[in-house]
Amino acid sequence: MKQSEIETYIKDAPEAAQERLWNIYHLIKKIFPEAEERIRYGMPTFYWYENVVHFALLKHHIGLYPTPSGVIDFQALEPSFKTAKGSIQLPFTKDIPYASIEKMLDNRKMELKRKHSQ
Repeated sequence: MKQSEIETYIKDAPEAAQERLWNIYHLIKKIFPEAEERIRYGMPTFYWYENVVHFALLKHHIGLYPTPSGVIDFQALEPSFKTAKGSIQLPFTKDIPYASIEKMLDNRKMELKRKHSQ
């Protein structure tokens, strides 16, 4: 089976970051199995009707870009993480709150279903 661009991105990342990247990748695939995988703006991107979420390896953290509504959901669950309008920083010095990310992605999927079912 041919390796996806996102799988290549993760395999090319430093070994110390790969486990976190794989976990995020598999979590997104679990919630959005029908999403198209792309590399956009140099970042792994999942597309389902529109961009669902991007993620990227940065120097001191993994950036997660779930759109502003996703950030609001995540921030309500995890206020100690640094966020901006469309981004969440997952620093290497903290455990990643996968359950909160999963809840945020579930909400994002419901949002997209409502938006695109009309």
